[in-house]
Amino acid sequence: MSVPEGPRRPDNAVDGRHECRFDPTIPPSPCFVVDEGLVRDNLAVLANVKSRTGCRILLALKAFAMWRLFPLMLDTLDGVCASSPFEARLGREEFGNEVHALAAAYSRDDVMNLAATADHLLFNSLVQLKQYGPMALARAADLGRGLNLGIRIHPGHSEGATPIYDPSGPTSRLGVRRENFSPALLDSALFHGVTCLHFHALCEQDAVNLERVLEAVEKRFANHIPHFKSVNFGGGHHITRPGYDVNRLVELVNGFQDRFGVRVYLEPGEAAVLGAGYLVATVLDIVPSGDMPTAILDTAVPAHMPDVIEMPYRPFVVGSGLPGEKPYSCRLGGLSCLAGDVAGEYSFDPPLQVGDRVVFTDMAHYTMVKTNTFNGVALPSLAVYHPDTDAIEVVRRFCYDDFKNRLS
Repeated sequence: MSVPEGPRRPDNAVDGRHECRFDPTIPPSPCFVVDEGLVRDNLAVLANVKSRTGCRILLALKAFAMWRLFPLMLDTLDGVCASSPFEARLGREEFGNEVHALAAAYSRDDVMNLAATADHLLFNSLVQLKQYGPMALARAADLGRGLNLGIRIHPGHSEGATPIYDPSGPTSRLGVRRENFSPALLDSALFHGVTCLHFHALCEQDAVNLERVLEAVEKRFANHIPHFKSVNFGGGHHITRPGYDVNRLVELVNGFQDRFGVRVYLEPGEAAVLGAGYLVATVLDIVPSGDMPTAILDTAVPAHMPDVIEMPYRPFVVGSGLPGEKPYSCRLGGLSCLAGDVAGEYSFDPPLQVGDRVVFTDMAHYTMVKTNTFNGVALPSLAVYHPDTDAIEVVRRFCYDDFKNRLS
């Protein structure tokens, strides 16, 4: 089965799929490098959407949580959305502004912690809202802070192309379905303090996909929407991808806000750092492996790029082509014991040599946050590239203690 190359961002000020602006021999290896200039380009697109709509845009920490770059984002983004108490605490401590929290379910301890850090606490079910909503409001009041509650709905419409990443598929556990809503319910004590409606149906998709989702939401929930002060359109908006219809997004947001008198929130994770991250690795060995050689790198796909296996997709490598496109074809594999620790098949102009650097593109979102220490493989270092000075700042190196201390 051929593995598709991910949709991961091409063609910006620098083509994030085909080149990088820094010298890949400078950072330690392996290393995630985030290009600060490309992040600024993405933020400029998001700022344009905000200025034309008045909507609020949050950073989804589940996609990108490198807090070293939060100060860069503060002037553009209105806050963060968190999926756990740890993410909410990170957002409160390092980002500030608004902190929204939403998870499939909470424990009592989760709710007590989130009531102390979040500004908006959203529930995935009516059962959890009834069980924990009053408790959360009381906890926040005891702390002298305000707290808005919210409820997630299932839009009744799927745009997902990959089932594992389809939040609104027909069997999804996420969101309250239309048949469980009623005007009497919204007017009941259960909805005391509930000001926000939330839905999420997209994954790396365009405004035309959002338009179909909104049609489904309005068909099922139009009578209920005015009950709320804000509606969160969730994430998965590929706003900063070249070719994304930003004008259509602006029309959709403005139209929705005008029709229902609510404030719209967007919570992209990828869009903030799309195309701006790289994983630099080094060739350790080249071994024969059937029909073509395999270059073994000092990285591991299941540990450092798990989405390559889970999605699956073929990450782009700077200077590479498809197998057979350039004179030298090979597989790129990792150093773990997993037989399937392979990023994909590639071709290069000169043959790869031991010691060469290999640069995977678009490695900021949903990669850095998913790394693990399978096989005891060291985590990649973290660095920021500053294009104004052509400097690479290494902000974190990981060591044995990081591996040891997370296990016991």
